[in-house]
Amino acid sequence: MDKKNLRNLIISRLEADYALQLQAAKTAHAAATHDENIPDNKYATLGLEASYIAQGYANRAQEILQALKAFRQLTLQTFSATSPIRLTALVQLEDDEGLGRLVFLGPAAGGLRLEFDKKEIMVITPASPLGLELIGKQCGDVIEITGGANREYEIVSVC
Repeated sequence: MDKKNLRNLIISRLEADYALQLQAAKTAHAAATHDENIPDNKYATLGLEASYIAQGYANRAQEILQALKAFRQLTLQTFSATSPIRLTALVQLEDDEGLGRLVFLGPAAGGLRLEFDKKEIMVITPASPLGLELIGKQCGDVIEITGGANREYEIVSVC
């Protein structure tokens, strides 16, 4: 699997998400500062609420911008079956029931799901529970994720 194309897809998706968040922040800011939202009494809080929403969108846009910078600067590593898993690894996991999943260990944007080469890939970070378990492991190792539902995965492949 071509991880360079995967990284480019992640960057494209983040750019689209950034543009969307930025536009939402601008729209909420316009609503917050519109003449109709000037309070005429102490109970009229529509403008204040819109400003909080605008700030939330702006904060999320900044988080996405930081993720974009991290992925643009990311140097992709190559892995063999005996290489320890680290940042930029694309890992295929299989659970006890034989269900597989692909995860890409990225520097940011954890939880982002993408369709790539007709497969769903989820970006995880080293700080996530799954990322913490995967770091340093190799192909063939078994990891256990504890939490609400304990899950066990075998590392099928790493690239």
